Amino acid sequence: MAGREIRTVGVVGGGQLGRMLALAGLPLGFHFIFLDPAADACARHLGRHLCAPFDDAEALAELGARSDVITFEFENAPARAVAEAVGNTPTWPPAEALNTARDRLFEKTLFQQQGIATARFANVESQAELEQAVAAIGLPAILKTRRLGYDGKGQLRLHDPEQVAGAFAALGEVPCLLEGFVEFASEVSLIAVRGLNGEFRAWPLVANQHDNGILVQSTPVPDHPLQARAEEHGRRILEQLNYVGVLALEFFVVDGELVANEMAPRVHNSGHWTIEGARCSQFENHLRAIAGLPLGDPSLREPTALLNLIGQLPPRAELLALPGAHLHDYDKAPAPGRKLGHLTLCQPDQQALAASLAQARRLLAAAPPA
Repeated sequence: MAGREIRTVGVVGGGQLGRMLALAGLPLGFHFIFLDPAADACARHLGRHLCAPFDDAEALAELGARSDVITFEFENAPARAVAEAVGNTPTWPPAEALNTARDRLFEKTLFQQQGIATARFANVESQAELEQAVAAIGLPAILKTRRLGYDGKGQLRLHDPEQVAGAFAALGEVPCLLEGFVEFASEVSLIAVRGLNGEFRAWPLVANQHDNGILVQSTPVPDHPLQARAEEHGRRILEQLNYVGVLALEFFVVDGELVANEMAPRVHNSGHWTIEGARCSQFENHLRAIAGLPLGDPSLREPTALLNLIGQLPPRAELLALPGAHLHDYDKAPAPGRKLGHLTLCQPDQQALAASLAQARRLLAAAPPA
């Protein structure tokens, strides 16, 4: 791809991540084409929208013909089919990275091969295998579908033997992974990026809070004591996968050490704060990476926190009245458990940020349910 100027970016997926990629890329002179089967895909106003299934050969061929480079906004796309259908158009991240990240067994195996600690796990493809895995790993444990689960979906927490009976059927009798329960002090994520030339950058580690499996708050932690260790893990994974673009690694902190939970081969919810809070956002750096451009500075501008807006949006005027607030409305219909937008709070010091967060939480708690 040397000497080839990238202008048009094809994106498999047209949700909020595609939308934010476009918002970051339009000022840099990029144009966008989104392949998404939803007629109301929320990125549709920011580029050409190919409204077709992700495995539609004709639509994929058009995406390849019209794009200078192709990327993904979510990992559950048929990566190999996309790469084959778009012909010679460069596609990042590579299909192998997406195939690894979309399957929890492949993902956990990769972590272990790279010397990265994980919870104990076992492949489960029948009720009998589940019972054998429970006998080996013990309870409590979490049974997860190997593919397609997100935001707490596709998983069951197993606390006692009575819950094991019928659990495999409850998840649809599809390949699963049983993971031993991890007693952790906190959850953190590393957002990292690798360029075409191997250049590596990482944002500050982010402390994450979840509710019912859904991310509700992310706060970057400058000078986190595990930053260097997390970056070491991230660099090894990116290099092993010959990865180009942004990747997120989620960890549990256990006894002062990192235990890998999962990875996402794309820009990530826990990195949305970077739009206002970092000198170069995850979205801009992803585009820089896949276009072969120099990577930008990922350092923190000032104390920052992100709150997801889930189910129902409070009145816009009330959100924007919060000190240091930046609102991102994804233009999506309200629904229980659905991420409709996010709020980034930026303040000159930690005390002011804590006060803004407290106000924002009160406002969100008072919002009517969807």
